[in-house]
Amino acid sequence: MSETPDYILGISAFYHDSAAALIRDGAVVAAAHEERFSRVKHDASFPEQAIRYVLEEGAVSLGQLCGIAFYDKPFLKFERLLETYHAFAPRGLWSFLASMPVWIKEKIFMRSMLERALKPMLAQGESLPTLFFPEHHLSHAASAFYPSPFEESAILTIDGVGEWVTTALAIGRGNTIASLREIHFPHSLGLLYSAFTAYCGFKVNSGEYKLMGLAPYGNPLSEDCREMERKIREELVDIRDDGSFFLNMRYFNYATGFRMYDEKRWQELFGLAPRSPESPEIDQRYMDMALAIQRVTEDIVLRLARTARELTGCANLCMAGGVALNCVANGKILEERIFDSLWVQPASGDAGGALGAALALWHIGLEAPRQPVGEGDAMQGAYLGPEYGPESIARVCRRFHAPSDEYSDESELCRVVADLLAEGMIVGWFQGRMEYGPRALGNRSILGDARDPEMQKRLNLKIKYREGFRPFAPAVLEEYADQCFSLDAPSPYMLLVAPVREELRADLPENYHELPLWERLYIRRSSLPAITHVDFSARIQTISRRTNPRYWLLADTFRQRHGSPVIVNTSFNVRGEPIVRTPEDAYRCFMRTEMDYLVLGDRVLSKSEQPPFEEKGDWREQYVLD
Repeated sequence: MSETPDYILGISAFYHDSAAALIRDGAVVAAAHEERFSRVKHDASFPEQAIRYVLEEGAVSLGQLCGIAFYDKPFLKFERLLETYHAFAPRGLWSFLASMPVWIKEKIFMRSMLERALKPMLAQGESLPTLFFPEHHLSHAASAFYPSPFEESAILTIDGVGEWVTTALAIGRGNTIASLREIHFPHSLGLLYSAFTAYCGFKVNSGEYKLMGLAPYGNPLSEDCREMERKIREELVDIRDDGSFFLNMRYFNYATGFRMYDEKRWQELFGLAPRSPESPEIDQRYMDMALAIQRVTEDIVLRLARTARELTGCANLCMAGGVALNCVANGKILEERIFDSLWVQPASGDAGGALGAALALWHIGLEAPRQPVGEGDAMQGAYLGPEYGPESIARVCRRFHAPSDEYSDESELCRVVADLLAEGMIVGWFQGRMEYGPRALGNRSILGDARDPEMQKRLNLKIKYREGFRPFAPAVLEEYADQCFSLDAPSPYMLLVAPVREELRADLPENYHELPLWERLYIRRSSLPAITHVDFSARIQTISRRTNPRYWLLADTFRQRHGSPVIVNTSFNVRGEPIVRTPEDAYRCFMRTEMDYLVLGDRVLSKSEQPPFEEKGDWREQYVLD
C-alpha cells in the first residue's frame, strides 16, 4: 500500500437505484443515490451527480483514484440473456428483438460507455483510472461483510438476478470472501416476490415493501389464504430442505417476455384476476395472497439461513441484496436463533452494490487487510450523503421569505420540538448528512407521536398521500428498545421487524380477522397505535447516541418530558418522490403537505407563519407513483 491515501470509486447504474460510493484506504467516505440529486425515484441513469458529490466530499479528483469499480459484469449478463432466449425459443421473440439493439449498441460495450461518461469529469492533464467489474453478487456480499462488525461471518445475498446468480451463500474471513453455493436464473426468490407484487397491483422494483406491508392484513385462519399458500408451494415453486428452490417457469414470463407472470395460468390457478394498479379498494383475497407469498418467502429465507449456518459453522450472518430489505423475514431469522448475530447492509439493493464493488476491489483485488471497526459497524449510521450548514439553510429561508425561530442551544431546540410532537404536531426533521439506502434514519425524516391514535391516518393521507394501509416505523432509544418490543438486538437501519411487547397491547375483537381492512386498520391495538401494525408487529429503528447524537437527544428529551422513548419516523418525502436532499427540497415538501412544523438544522419553521407558496403547474405530476 502507498503512503498517500488510496481512493476507490464504486458505481452502480443502468438497472435501478443508481449510486456512487467513495472509500479511502478501505473506509467509507461518502455514498449517495442518484435519485436524490435528479429527483427521479429509483433513477437508473449514470450517476454523474452522485459521483461528483462523493469526489467533492473526499476532496479528491477522478484522476487521483487508484481504481473505479462497477457493480457487475455486463458480458456475463449478456451471456445470460442470449442463453435464456435460446433455451426458451421460440418464446420471447418480440422481447429479444426489442432488447438486443440496446445491448448490442450500448450495454455490451459498458467499459466504453462508462469511459465516455467519466472522461468529461477529469481535470486537465488527468487520465482515467483503471475500471474493474466484480460480479454482482460479490458486490452485494462485499457490501454486507466488509462494513459489518464481524471478523468472520456467513454471508447470504438474495435478489432478483445479477449476471446469472439470484441467491448466493458465502463465508467471509478477514479480507476474504469465498463462495459456497449459488442458485441461478431463472430461479429467483426476488423475481417470485416481484411477480406477486405486480399481480397485487404494485410496481415491480418499487412496491415490494407494500406487498410486505399488506401481508399482515391476510387472514391466516382463512381457507383462501391456506389454499393460496398450498398452490404456491405445489405449482409455482419447489422448495428443498436446504432452501434451494426451482420455479415452474410455465407460470412466469420474466425470462423472455414483457410481464412478470402468465396471466391466464395465474387466473386459472388462483381464481383471481390481477388487481388494477391504484384501485381504491383492496379485496381480502389480495391480502391473503400477500400473506401466502410472504410466508413462502420467509420459509425459503429461514431454510437458506440454516444451511448457511451448517455450511460455515459461523455464529454471525451478514445479508444484502433486494430480498434482504424484507425486514419481516430478517426478524424471523433472529427470532429462530439460527445465528447469534445478524447484520444487514442498510443499502441492500442495487445502490449498495456501488459500495460493495469498491470494497471488493480494495480487499480482494488489492488484497488490502481490513481495519478494526471499533464499536458498532463501519457504515457510520449510513449518514454518508451531503450535509448543508447554517448558511445554506439561511439562504433558503431568505429565498422563500420564510420566517423561523433559531435556537443556538441544542437542548432548547430539542425541548421545543419534543413538546410540539407531544401536542400532536407533525414535524419535518432535516439534519446533518443524508442517509444512504432506502430508509430515512433521523436526518431526512418526518416525525410524530407514536401514542397518537390518529397519527397513522394523518401521515398516510395528509402528508405522504399514499395508501392508508401502509404502516409506519417506530424510532426508539436503543437503551429502551427491549421495554417496548420483543427484540434483543440493535436495529439501527430499520431492517428488523419484531412484535410490540404483550403488556403494551390492547385486546382485539373476536371477529377481528373477518372485519374489512379499514375497520381493522383503525382499531387501537396498543398504547403505541401509530406504529403497531395489524399483527402487533413493528419495523424498528433503534436510535444510537454514538451515531446520531442530536436525534438521540430529541428522542430522549421526548422520553423525559412526555414519558415515551418511542416516536414515529417516516421518510421526508411524498409518495413517488425521492427522499429530500437539500434544505430547498425539504421546504418545498413541507409547504406541499399538511406538515405542521419544519426543523432545518437549528431553525424551526411554523406552517401557520409561512407566506403563500406558489409553484408553476401541479407538483403531483412531477412524480410517477411508486
